[in-house]
Amino acid sequence: MALSAIALCSRALLKLGAASIASFDEGTAESEVCANLYPALRDAMLSSHPWNFATGQATLPLLAAAPVADYSCAYQLPADFLRALSAGLGARGFGLDYRIAENRLHCNVEDGVVLTYVFRPAELNFPPFFDQALIARLAAEFCIPLTESTTRAEFLHRLAEDEFRRAKLIDGQQDVPSAISSFPLVEVRS
Repeated sequence: MALSAIALCSRALLKLGAASIASFDEGTAESEVCANLYPALRDAMLSSHPWNFATGQATLPLLAAAPVADYSCAYQLPADFLRALSAGLGARGFGLDYRIAENRLHCNVEDGVVLTYVFRPAELNFPPFFDQALIARLAAEFCIPLTESTTRAEFLHRLAEDEFRRAKLIDGQQDVPSAISSFPLVEVRS
């Protein structure tokens, strides 16, 4: 079952023994904590690992303004961009020398840059294993502001780390491991 942002926060609150919320604008302590902490925690969880469900590719548009130094071209990052994984040319999404600076991708290529990146999908597209990891992390982070119990917060953080490892394991089993395409140490020997 797909969960909304409110449902994810409500489940985390229930783990704490707090009242669930129906909106971020209720005016309760729970809704205020959720509204202030949820967006940053969600984005931190998404960008902490190259999740298969949150990894995409895009051909980037070239910007008119060139970088000040080091690279000759700048490209606009996608609106839902959280973290770069690799960049390449044409049908190859890796192998390009680049830098992310000023919310742009800088490189020395003038056309056809493909970025492989972690993006922010809608909460309804989160798989159940990620939902559980995010709920556990939210409960751990909501604990101190709502209960002021550091002992309980430490326990919840350990549980959140276990859920995070479990989610990464499940996510890692959903694709074929990438083959090593080049190995510079072997190439130097030739």
